[in-house]
Amino acid sequence: MAIVPGAHERELETIDLNVNVGPQHPATHGVFRMILTVDGELVVDLDPVIGYMHRGAEKLSENCDYRQAIGYQDRTDYLAQFNTEFCYVMAVEKLAGLQPPERADYIRVILAELNRIASHFMFMGAFGTDIGVFATPFMYTFRDRETIQDLFEEVTGERMMYAYFRPGGVAWDVPDNFEARCHTILKDVRRGVQDIDRLLTHNEIFVARCRGLSPVSPEDAINWGFSGPMLRACGVKHDIRRAEPYSIYDRFEFEIPTGTSGDVFDRYLVRLAEVEQSARIVEQALAQMPKDGPIVAEGVRKILKPAAGEIYQRSESPRGEYGIYLVSRGGDMPYRLKVRSPAFCNLSALRNMAVGNYVADAVVILGSIDIVLCEVDR
Repeated sequence: MAIVPGAHERELETIDLNVNVGPQHPATHGVFRMILTVDGELVVDLDPVIGYMHRGAEKLSENCDYRQAIGYQDRTDYLAQFNTEFCYVMAVEKLAGLQPPERADYIRVILAELNRIASHFMFMGAFGTDIGVFATPFMYTFRDRETIQDLFEEVTGERMMYAYFRPGGVAWDVPDNFEARCHTILKDVRRGVQDIDRLLTHNEIFVARCRGLSPVSPEDAINWGFSGPMLRACGVKHDIRRAEPYSIYDRFEFEIPTGTSGDVFDRYLVRLAEVEQSARIVEQALAQMPKDGPIVAEGVRKILKPAAGEIYQRSESPRGEYGIYLVSRGGDMPYRLKVRSPAFCNLSALRNMAVGNYVADAVVILGSIDIVLCEVDR
């Protein structure tokens, strides 16, 4: 057989392939779809596809009275239900001119911070699986997350969708053993953080998969609309609880953990450190909380009819800036309700963060964003 001169010097002709990743849960953290364009193992393009989970929570809320709409907020970020309720009821209170009693404010903060801890535990368990550390991270984090969920169930009567916060306060008072239970939970939380730290933070494979992967500069993070741990991992020391204190957060001392390079490893470390800071806030709130007193503002009517107006209320959810834009025309139902979703904004930068990395790394980068698809799609 004749050999063509110089044939070995020709470049191989290859074509890019489109690969579907998802939509399936929990592999893509919800029914999320990535259309990857790959050249071998290298990602050269990424098209994020959302909308499979859309249920119209915002429009449904506009067809409920102000109290009925509380339950739909739980169903946006189902890992941070108290945080979503918190933001919504504060928005309604601004419109209606309501001031919750002090005891109710403390109950809200305690439950919201415990919910932040539970959400971060879920992230660390799932993220460990994304990296390839199967089973053990979930066993550790669910062990301690379950103690928090048990408390939430005891307080509200519900396992997931609590609808416990109310415009002007909370639905009813906490159990008599609430303070003791919280202190026990915080001990378990700190033990859990130590377990995860020993399991993942110093794990050679985990560090090799995460450190230096998908770094984001502070300028890009701000331009892309990052907030929460995603923004703070880039070194931007911004936390709404400190920058624009709401409720009673100005009464507590806590640090704002930040990263240095904005890479996947920093995103994990920031969330791990935030668990301890939330525990500090809960301890201070328990010490300061009035032992008794009203848990709902005096004279709150069952059917609220705030005066015509519009407001925007923001809060610091586990995923970042969760905001409620609310418009009233004087009736008993919101005329307009719009959610500012931190997970949606953080997810919008996925293409920029993933292109140029390997397919296996794209999965890790997606996991590091910590999305909740019901909040993205609403």
